[in-house]
Amino acid sequence: MKYFFEVKKNFFRIDDNLSCYATKSDEAVRLVMEEDDIRTPFFRDVDRIIYAMSYTRYLNKTQVYSFSKNDHVSKRIVHVQFVSKIARTIGRALNLNTDLIEAIALGHDIGHTPLGHVGESLLNEISRRELGEYFAHNIQSVRNYMDIENKGHGLNLSIQVLDGIMCHNGEILSNEYVPQEKDEKEFLKEYEEAYHNLKKTLECRPMTLEGCVVRISDIISYIGRDIEDAIRLGYIKEEDIPDDITKVLGSTNREIINTIVTDIIDNSYQKPYIKMSDEVYQALLRLKNFNYQFIYAKSISLEDKERYKAGMNKIYFQYLSDLEEQKRDSLIYVYFLNRKDEIYFENTSKKRMVIDFIAGMTDDFFLREVEKIEQGE
Repeated sequence: MKYFFEVKKNFFRIDDNLSCYATKSDEAVRLVMEEDDIRTPFFRDVDRIIYAMSYTRYLNKTQVYSFSKNDHVSKRIVHVQFVSKIARTIGRALNLNTDLIEAIALGHDIGHTPLGHVGESLLNEISRRELGEYFAHNIQSVRNYMDIENKGHGLNLSIQVLDGIMCHNGEILSNEYVPQEKDEKEFLKEYEEAYHNLKKTLECRPMTLEGCVVRISDIISYIGRDIEDAIRLGYIKEEDIPDDITKVLGSTNREIINTIVTDIIDNSYQKPYIKMSDEVYQALLRLKNFNYQFIYAKSISLEDKERYKAGMNKIYFQYLSDLEEQKRDSLIYVYFLNRKDEIYFENTSKKRMVIDFIAGMTDDFFLREVEKIEQGE
């Protein structure tokens, strides 16, 4: 490139005004060293994430409601974009590295199974029974980028991005998010321990302030939008939300996001942590509990859950049988294993291959496979 160094300076100007608590571009660490190009390392990670095949499958993965006929109900692709926008808004206000924030946000949910959290719980049951290991979507997200994508070679994302993805879990709400200092060895240790210690998947803390921003933004992005989806589908009404919540946060998604984001900025500006006021934190905690009681717990019927549980077990054993018998016309070969290099087979058991394949399915693909097996095809 004729103007390589001049253009590279333009990309790296993002670092000029960063907070002393921000992660600088030259702090990026990869497991495998590689040559630089004009992009900052974290900007490069964003490109690798959005051009990966797994990113495309976000389009048809459940957020809360599977197989909804309403085109305006959120899918996973919309959720990660909301997380990215909210997190970058907070990050820009606090002078943090928005390239790093965007990479973590866009990649954080790639390990989600079909059927959202219901599918995750079902696949976890299979993983515990078959491998003696926990399955968690945040850990599977890291596995996807380290060992599944790029024919099994991984994308060689920076440790800071992988760590932010691993520690993003938006199910755990805190009043204050403080980064935990760690190096690549400590990151890898936490990652390996998470397969055998469920608490690790829930309680690990990001190594960067940017990772902390994404973690709280995950909650902000879904909490109000899930309410709007539930109202849109007729499951709840706006007036069902308790007054002690709406008086603090507002009653619409727009009001809720604005209240929490501005509160975080006010309480975190020029600080080495991300924090909410006690009033907003308590209201958000009550709203999260409200959502779990009236939305998430009722998002799928027991009848459907039992059907999907039986279906997931059926396709698991069918694919495992196909591997044992080397049925090359099986879809696990056609759509998955035929696209992997030897490195994937060297490091992956047959049971893990099946779990990787199921975890990457979209909702519609999963349902078609279940129906095909149920019909005896």
